[in-house]
Amino acid sequence: MVILNFHRYCHLTVCAGLLAIFAGCSVTPPVQEMSNARQTLVAAKEARADTFSPSQMREAQLMMDKATGALEKGDYPQARELAVSAQKLALKARHEALSQQQRQTSDF
Repeated sequence: MVILNFHRYCHLTVCAGLLAIFAGCSVTPPVQEMSNARQTLVAAKEARADTFSPSQMREAQLMMDKATGALEKGDYPQARELAVSAQKLALKARHEALSQQQRQTSDF
């Protein structure tokens, strides 16, 4: 009887521990994703994407603002998704800006 109760206790403890680990993974702040998005936005601005790809830059900045809002509300999954989207948009804006600059210099 004692062994059976001990077995149940161990089983419940392991299950509770695994549940806590899985729950913890889903609620961690998206620190790396937010940092990556911010750095990519800075790189896009340095490439003058505001001038050469303004609509994509606005969209990337808007997405980053939404990610920051979600982060402040504690909605980490949403913040992570929005930060990744902001980074992708900023990369596109940077690429477009660099492509246009290269075309301009090759025209001369």
